Amino acid sequence: MSQTRTQQRPNFLIVMADDLGYSDLGCYGSEIATPHLDQLAMRGIRMNSFYCAPFCSPSRAMMLTGLDAHLVGFGALQEVMDPRQAGKPGYEMYLNDRAPTLAERLRDSGYRTYLSGKWHLGRDAEHGPQARGFDRSYGLIDGSSAHFDQTATGSNDPSITPLATYREDGQLIDLPTAGFYSSQAYADKMIGYLAEHDASSAPFFAMLAFTAPHFPLHAPDEYIARYEGRYAVGYDAIRRARHARQLELGLVDPAREPYDGHPRWPKWDTLPPAIRELEARNMAVYAGMVECMDHHVGRVLAALEQRGQRDNTVIVFLSDNGPEGNSVLDTLRTRDWIRAKMDNRLENRGRPGSFIEQGPGWAQVSSTPHRMYKSFTYDGGIKVPCIVSCPQRVGAGRIVDAFAHITDLAPTFLQMAGVAQETTYKGKPVPTLQGRSMLHCWTEGGDEIHPLDHVTGWEMQGRYALRAGSWKLVHTNRPWGSGGWELYDLADDPGETRDLAEARVDTVSALLRAWDAYVVKHNVICADDMADNLLYSNACRYYEDLARDLPQREAQP
Repeated sequence: MSQTRTQQRPNFLIVMADDLGYSDLGCYGSEIATPHLDQLAMRGIRMNSFYCAPFCSPSRAMMLTGLDAHLVGFGALQEVMDPRQAGKPGYEMYLNDRAPTLAERLRDSGYRTYLSGKWHLGRDAEHGPQARGFDRSYGLIDGSSAHFDQTATGSNDPSITPLATYREDGQLIDLPTAGFYSSQAYADKMIGYLAEHDASSAPFFAMLAFTAPHFPLHAPDEYIARYEGRYAVGYDAIRRARHARQLELGLVDPAREPYDGHPRWPKWDTLPPAIRELEARNMAVYAGMVECMDHHVGRVLAALEQRGQRDNTVIVFLSDNGPEGNSVLDTLRTRDWIRAKMDNRLENRGRPGSFIEQGPGWAQVSSTPHRMYKSFTYDGGIKVPCIVSCPQRVGAGRIVDAFAHITDLAPTFLQMAGVAQETTYKGKPVPTLQGRSMLHCWTEGGDEIHPLDHVTGWEMQGRYALRAGSWKLVHTNRPWGSGGWELYDLADDPGETRDLAEARVDTVSALLRAWDAYVVKHNVICADDMADNLLYSNACRYYEDLARDLPQREAQP
């Protein structure tokens, strides 16, 4: 490949946050300071109807393959998979061999490939990033970890602190015992890869996969301090302020009301003052995590600039799913372990040795104006922020309202790299990519990515959704939904507050036929009662756990 050909092909950098809500960036309405991402958005494009899966590894699988997660090994989330799905095709819990990854396709065409951060697409070395197309890789193999050290996030033995799995270039590594913070470490490693990269010989495909702001919430002290007292006004006040800012930014329709929060969860003014104090601290830590992540994104962007690669690099920032309003304390014996080993006093929350979560109250704020959060197929769980910086983009600061899906990234990058979507890979037939290229939308100003009759389905362990045009079917177990099929017109009701299923029976019937076809095409193994078995996202003990932290705070010096 000639140097001229290499120089004509763009670099690609995907920056992925973990459990970041739709409204958590300044450019999407937040009060959290995210100046680097805001600048990226003001110079680039904000996708305003970008969808992924309701869980992290299925989203990552779809992003890297351009195919539905049920086809490539992640029809479920391993940590909460139903026994009826285990071991079935499409439920391997690693990227199966049905299709190559984007990294493999691009590397085969001459790209150098780098990954720093979270993998969560296969724990064994033979299923790690180095086996699926990445020349260099560093980071967390598991789904989550503490941010200051190697502590894992679930335990079967309260007396033992479990360790998360980290690898570098396929080899197991131990994290340093001091001076580690996840966002800084992942940015440092990516900056190192970029410094070593020879731009004259090959373009690069890089993925910077932060674990912020996934639980446990941890942030450096100076970032937490910036938000001290900021969240004492509570959920409703912050939601209203974010929605008002979204109106100013042109992200939402002033005639449409935001979702106001699920009735199962308490309103701020009903909480005891001591619980409000803990909740305000929790959200201050969360905000600090997001601002800190933004700072390290800025460092990586500066490294690109210094190496003269910024203008030839396509940068996409997104979240892997909605914010985390569920509780890991309800899994294994994690609650007992945290009570035995963690210091969750008010002043230590978010610092090393603590273990706190965002919780449902703040997660519903992070989803503003949408309904619910991670693990649900309402828009709060699957609609995420997505910022695009494209060298040939049209219209700085443009907002694109066209429906887009995470499977659309792979065909877009392949088109930009001049890589054909072959029907075979290394002599083996592979499925046609299900996503569609967004390039014309990014560079020519088009306002449509998928045709009007395009249908997209979601299924994750007994929670379902199907979207066709502005119509959306949702099936969610009680008490979070009706327990049956619900119908929403997203054009008129983006908060999914008015169920039209009884009034539009014919529409429901037509969409159910499309749903049945989706299940068959993707070999989906599902049953309504699977959703009831999702322990961590059905339990309602979050505020009980907060109350249990109060005696700990008072008892310790």
